[in-house]
Amino acid sequence: MHGGFSLIQLFTRFAMLGAEWVMWVLVALSVASVAVILERARFYNSLNDDLEALSNAVRELLRGADLDGARARLRKSPSPAALVALAGLDEFDSGLRSAEESMAGAQARIRMNLERYLAFLGTVGNNAPFVGLFGTVIGIIQAFDKLRASEDAVRAAARTAAASGGGAAAPTFDTGAVMGTLAEALVATAIGLMVAIPAVAAFNYFQRRVKGIMSSTDTLTHVVTASLAAQGAASPYRGPVAAVATVKDAKPAKADKADKSEKSSEEKH
Repeated sequence: MHGGFSLIQLFTRFAMLGAEWVMWVLVALSVASVAVILERARFYNSLNDDLEALSNAVRELLRGADLDGARARLRKSPSPAALVALAGLDEFDSGLRSAEESMAGAQARIRMNLERYLAFLGTVGNNAPFVGLFGTVIGIIQAFDKLRASEDAVRAAARTAAASGGGAAAPTFDTGAVMGTLAEALVATAIGLMVAIPAVAAFNYFQRRVKGIMSSTDTLTHVVTASLAAQGAASPYRGPVAAVATVKDAKPAKADKADKSEKSSEEKH
């Protein structure tokens, strides 16, 4: 486009600024992703516990109707599964249904905490190569611009030599500058791959850790639910709802006893 605005010329001027800033962006992303990887690794390691032993201990305590003992055992565990089970036990006074809903809500909150920052790692892993490729494209544009400038210089030198009688040596292209620019452009792609590969590997590993933790949480949740359901209305740690039902059931029994007493008095008379 001549005599007006040209988008190609605008982007060409932007490309002439160089691709070094793209590399600095990749370095910043690399530092941030390493920080996230270290933080998540420390966080997940802090949640380790022997969940099989915990499950067996809680099951035995609940079978013995020791609700306080089960709570105390769960509080000692750093695992998310213990937090979910503890939420269910705290709400069992309101009924088994309330305990199940409380554990479901606790699981949702824990999943959010476990998956924190993982989206950033996934984004860096998926897009860092494209950022590096963008820097490479900018470098290639610079290389071709230098090639064009070198060609113009060669032609001008050839015309000058021809005008002076042809005694001067034939001019040559400055390929060194062009090849150097291409090499720098490819460095951007290499840095992008170096940033993306660890981020993708860490993202996949942490996703497996989250799935494993949530699977263990589901297992302990089912153990607690089954143990609480097995207690039924005969559990000594029943809540207010069960107590009210017991009072209601006791009233007809008292009425029957009173009727029998009246009948006995009538027969004596």
